[in-house]
Amino acid sequence: MNPQTVQSAGKVELDKKMKAITKRFKGRWNAPLAGYLFIAPWLLGFLILQLWPIIQSFYLSFTEYSLLEPARWIGLKNYQDISQDRLFFNSLKVTFLYVIASVPLKLLAALAVALLLNRNIRGISFYRTIIYLPSLIGGSLAVAVLWRNIFGLNGFINHLAIWVGIAPKNWIGTPSTALATLVLLTAWQFGSSMIIFLAGLKQIPGELYEAASVDGASPFRKFIRITLPMLSPVILFNLIMGIINAFQMFTSAFVVTNGGPVNSTEMFALFLYNKAFGSLQMGYASALAWILLVIIGIATALNFVASKYWVFYETETEGRK
Repeated sequence: MNPQTVQSAGKVELDKKMKAITKRFKGRWNAPLAGYLFIAPWLLGFLILQLWPIIQSFYLSFTEYSLLEPARWIGLKNYQDISQDRLFFNSLKVTFLYVIASVPLKLLAALAVALLLNRNIRGISFYRTIIYLPSLIGGSLAVAVLWRNIFGLNGFINHLAIWVGIAPKNWIGTPSTALATLVLLTAWQFGSSMIIFLAGLKQIPGELYEAASVDGASPFRKFIRITLPMLSPVILFNLIMGIINAFQMFTSAFVVTNGGPVNSTEMFALFLYNKAFGSLQMGYASALAWILLVIIGIATALNFVASKYWVFYETETEGRK
């Protein structure tokens, strides 16, 4: 065979192999590339608006920075100052009291209403919508202003108290009751947790209740032995989300009481805000933000660890069989 013919045939074969390899690689890369292009807006937003500020705040927590001058590295001085700040410990105490009081109350209200709405009665969809409506505007400035007017000295609560013969009281201006008004505001906004509880209740098999009825179990025993165990993963989710949101609570404390009276409602987030934008101590505020992150992380981790002893997962039971 002519050497030139052999060489040409080899070149053609090599070209075919190269085209096949290129086609295979293009097929492998086209799908991931398209996916990355689709998520590029979110990815850029995350990198620029979330990850980069987080990195910056960590660096600034070791600096003295007032927005008006360049940041100056001071090491752990911000954290040392925080450990000696009386107002820091006061805000920590107020925040923990608020979390301990508001989160269980909100969960109980949400679960109780979800149980009432988990019935096949006429107009139940309308009732669910009406009860959920306050949560659509929950946490907003308008609701906080409304709450301040309701519990103010000349508010609706005092008008109602006078009508039933009780002396009016400055609920917001009294240290012993100001925090309670914020707790009630949080408990009133239970709509989101209620919807999640309602979805969890819909997933509980009806056969369990039928079997319990055959055994003569009372409604209370059904609730304790069936409803609560089956709802425990949902309870854990609502508990963790409630704790995270409660530790970050700012709007209500800022608008309703502005941290008063006598710092009795100065939440951690409000204290952080005052340091950052009131005193322009951005480095100090960044250190506070990282302390809050650690506190929330520890609280979340403790809940996950404790959940091993009270949260029931149906898949675990199936795995043991």
